[in-house]
Amino acid sequence: MSKETFVIFGNPVEHSKSPQMQNAGLKELNFNGIYKKHLLENGNEIKNVFLENNYKGANITVPHKEFAYTNADEVRGIAKKIHAVNTYINENGKVIAYNTDAPGFLKAIESFGEVKNVLLLGAGGTAKAISLALQESNIKVTVLNRSAEKLEFFKNENIKCSTWDEFKPEEFDLIVNSTSAGLKDEYLPAPIEILEPILKNASFAFDCVYGKETPFLALARENNCKIKDGEDMLLYQGVLAFELFTNTKANKETIEAMRQGLKGE
Repeated sequence: MSKETFVIFGNPVEHSKSPQMQNAGLKELNFNGIYKKHLLENGNEIKNVFLENNYKGANITVPHKEFAYTNADEVRGIAKKIHAVNTYINENGKVIAYNTDAPGFLKAIESFGEVKNVLLLGAGGTAKAISLALQESNIKVTVLNRSAEKLEFFKNENIKCSTWDEFKPEEFDLIVNSTSAGLKDEYLPAPIEILEPILKNASFAFDCVYGKETPFLALARENNCKIKDGEDMLLYQGVLAFELFTNTKANKETIEAMRQGLKGE
């Protein structure tokens, strides 16, 4: 019996730890499947590539989440508002799309305790997911982005947003980096003149980049913030995707196997 194949689409995708996490979960469940990486350069081809390869399910990472949304046959849940998806399911030849980033993020920040006011850096697909998840949880959120053109989405959703030039600082409990700054470089997600004063007054800092202490997290730690990288967000969004892939509810053992898979080399 041939294995069902799951993939992660991205560009770049080489750094992704999703395969080792998902394969650990599949193994723990004795599920007849395998999860691989798929480098995709043209996001508009995502649906055709997904169906032509007869993939059962897929995760989607940067820069393809909006393309994946546009190309899906059906979008379910909060993804309809986010206009970006990170999970595809092949349902009898139809591409069904979900976004597990939003609930995955909320689960990841539970360890910080009560959070009331969040500053979110960046305005891409991940920022859309996080901002709407926070809004739905009645947590105040402000989106800060270099340029104005990507802010229209947030204005339409009644989410406070600002460019670097217009930004008026306030006291935030939590600062979140949703940009790729620090993933493959040593850049900060915003100018240090903006970041340092707000980090001094914040309690927590979270970076969606995982597996390393980014310059943003290093700066946050220097300013006495409790810091967390994106590993838990990756884990929990992965667990939610895994449940969609396998049509099962992940138990503690499966989640722990996936966490260990994520930590493995």
